[in-house]
Amino acid sequence: MLAATRAFFAERGVLEVDTPALVHHAVTDRHIHSARVDLPGHGAPLHLHTSPEYAMKRLLAAGSGDIYQLAHVFRGSEQGRWHNAEFMLIEWYRCGQSMRQLMAEVATLICTLLALPADTPVEYLRYAEGFGRELGIDPLTVSEAALREAAIAQQLDPGVAERCDRDELLDWLMGAAIGPRLGREGLCFVHHYPASQAALARLDTADSRVALRFELYRNGVELANGFEELADAGQQRARFESDRRQRAAAGLPVPAIDEALLAALEAGLPPASGVALGFDRLLMLRLGASDIRQVLPFPLDCA
Repeated sequence: MLAATRAFFAERGVLEVDTPALVHHAVTDRHIHSARVDLPGHGAPLHLHTSPEYAMKRLLAAGSGDIYQLAHVFRGSEQGRWHNAEFMLIEWYRCGQSMRQLMAEVATLICTLLALPADTPVEYLRYAEGFGRELGIDPLTVSEAALREAAIAQQLDPGVAERCDRDELLDWLMGAAIGPRLGREGLCFVHHYPASQAALARLDTADSRVALRFELYRNGVELANGFEELADAGQQRARFESDRRQRAAAGLPVPAIDEALLAALEAGLPPASGVALGFDRLLMLRLGASDIRQVLPFPLDCA
């Protein structure tokens, strides 16, 4: 599968790159937890990257053109049969491509790596349509109280639900109630996420309530997360500052903003779409494995 991945991108003229796993900044996203590394002789603490995204965007801004990477990444506080603290991503960026064009390419790669027929059904489902179809609610207009009731009805502990804010309730419902029902007959792309969950995606100019962000599901498993990339340094700084305020309110460490990324955006990021695809989860699906430890030569408890 690694060889097939490299062949796929070589055939399309996409350059393989290699960026550092050890970086100077933790991510600001309150739901992602970076691993700190105290390296003797280097002063301030460093961190293991949770994604090669920031470094790859700096390469894009420097004129690299289309690029991809097979990267080992590291995240804390994620446990379970689909999670290992260290895992592999296939991450790539396509200059000049729209979100829809990138989703089509992701589907082609998935069918290649999972040995699926070329005519495998592919569903493109708007985020709001998914909530309407599966839960009968509109996630863009529903009240937080109604979201909380829906989550409790789907077996979220009432005490936990009471502590969740709007986006946490939406995330839980997508992960526990909607996502597991998607992609049973083929592939399902969920797209146009709420603007509050845009992360590093740009907003839809036709509807600023939603972002040009997508996720991919196969057999109820979330495999990929992609964006039409935000290139506005000012907007991205505002999002990072919002992340920092949320982390502070939650009592979490508040990392400094990665100024090198913002400088790259200021210098000029070409119009591009990018995606991160979980390689280990693909391998699980290909082999019919029920636990990620079955496909890792050295899971964390054996490393």
